Amino acid sequence: MSSTNEKSDKPVITAKIDGFFLHFYNIAAFVGRFFREAFRPPIEWGEFVRQCYQVGYKSLALVTVTGFITGVVFTEQSRPTLSEFGVTAWLPSLVAIAVVRALAPLIAALICAGKVGSSIGAELGSMKVTEQIDAMEVSAINPFRYLVVTRVMAMTVCLPLLMFYNALIGCLGSYFDVHAHEQTSLVSFFDNAFAQITFLDYTTALTKAILYGFTIGIVSCYQGFNASQGTMGVGKAANVSVIVSMFLIFIEEVIIVHVFNSIR
Repeated sequence: MSSTNEKSDKPVITAKIDGFFLHFYNIAAFVGRFFREAFRPPIEWGEFVRQCYQVGYKSLALVTVTGFITGVVFTEQSRPTLSEFGVTAWLPSLVAIAVVRALAPLIAALICAGKVGSSIGAELGSMKVTEQIDAMEVSAINPFRYLVVTRVMAMTVCLPLLMFYNALIGCLGSYFDVHAHEQTSLVSFFDNAFAQITFLDYTTALTKAILYGFTIGIVSCYQGFNASQGTMGVGKAANVSVIVSMFLIFIEEVIIVHVFNSIR
């Protein structure tokens, strides 16, 4: 009896292993197709600009509020510790280093993963289950280039811009807090803040933002482009897009920090 159960379990385990590797093959094929289509004319400039507007401009309000609050809170949390050592003058440099190196790329990426990633997953998922993507193929339109390439490129381009904007707003929030306590001038604050920021710090932040944007775009488009099971699949595509994007962002954060610290 036990031998019969073992034989029946083997096909199930084998099927799961095959499904696991097939899933990764599909992801690799999806990424490979993106790079093939991205550099092949014609480029859908109109859709690309529209997606930049959706990703960048419509995220500005949330990025502004989050960045400002981050700068204020981080400054308030750091002041008591620095006051114990009598080095509150280091606050501008401390905040700038923390914001540029880590907080701004991570916060901007998490905001876009939650706001834009879920939107892309749901939008493409609904188009998939309602067969709009199939209709585009019949109409001699390349749906991959029009829907996927434009969105991934928009995320990759706009996230670095949002990241630097978030860093600037975060430093501005820190300035208002420092000015309220130490009456520091704006010029003096930013002189001290960016005196310790090196070219490698900007390179690290830019690398993170580009990689995060590409990850969010690819994951969200893959989930939406391969949605199934009707409206339930649309919700699943939006949900998985956010979860997987955030998970990969944290993994990439650890890897990039270790790589650039070894260079530093």
